[in-house]
Amino acid sequence: MDMKQWVRRRSWSHGAALWASLAIAAIATLAVPAQAQDKSIVMASTTSTEQSGLFGHLLPAFKAATGIDIRVVAVGTGQALDMGRRGDADVVFVHDTAAEQKFVAEGFATKRLPVMYNDFVVVGPAADPAHAKGHDIVAALTKIHAANAPFVSRADKSGTHAAELRLWKAAGIDIAKVKTANYKECGCGMGPALNIASSSGAYAMTDRGTWLSFKNRGDLTILVEGDKRLFNQYGVMVVNPAKFPHVKSALAQQFVDWVVSPAGQKAIADYKIGGEQLFFPNANG
Repeated sequence: MDMKQWVRRRSWSHGAALWASLAIAAIATLAVPAQAQDKSIVMASTTSTEQSGLFGHLLPAFKAATGIDIRVVAVGTGQALDMGRRGDADVVFVHDTAAEQKFVAEGFATKRLPVMYNDFVVVGPAADPAHAKGHDIVAALTKIHAANAPFVSRADKSGTHAAELRLWKAAGIDIAKVKTANYKECGCGMGPALNIASSSGAYAMTDRGTWLSFKNRGDLTILVEGDKRLFNQYGVMVVNPAKFPHVKSALAQQFVDWVVSPAGQKAIADYKIGGEQLFFPNANG
């Protein structure tokens, strides 16, 4: 090999090494935003936490603390739990304690933690044709049914729907068998159900948080409240990665840890509409 050939080969080797180094650097640079974009989770949640505006207040505070984005899929509690059963969510935030305990027992989560509570209320036309007004939910439902008054049910397997069915049963009424033509099953979220009740002068059961944020009230007003049977507890669960390895359990656990921490609990307590607190933290009993 003469001197010219040796120089050319050395130059090519040096260039190849340089390009290889640049390629590795470029890949490393691209990997950083890919990891950053991956710092997000999917939350299957009841509609009340979304429609009340709570998540609009809560999730930015969580992201500021952790850098984690949360994409919320707000559906009825039954549908949210089904998302968890399919592995379509990383964390579930709902309000049907019995259904949540079943979810854990089935192995779809290893633990359920209480987060906060509020209450259900029954709203209806201010004239209250069924004379349901008071603090006894069983008496109120009995009167509404006896008067054949219009009632809008979500009928969507949500936590609110499950609570409504339990309360009809407590009133001695098997609503599936004796529902009247005025018992309207919308198969919809809380906001749409309230819109139907508002436009038709009907009674409806709603969580207080959604009611306080609901603008299209028309002639509706709160008629039944204060009964201990209207208590509404919320819980949170990380979907079990043993069943679904793709679940981002570490990131989801960061949300759970934060929402039950003093900072997360304070953020919940601080959320108010018109000076009225919508949810009451109780992660620590």
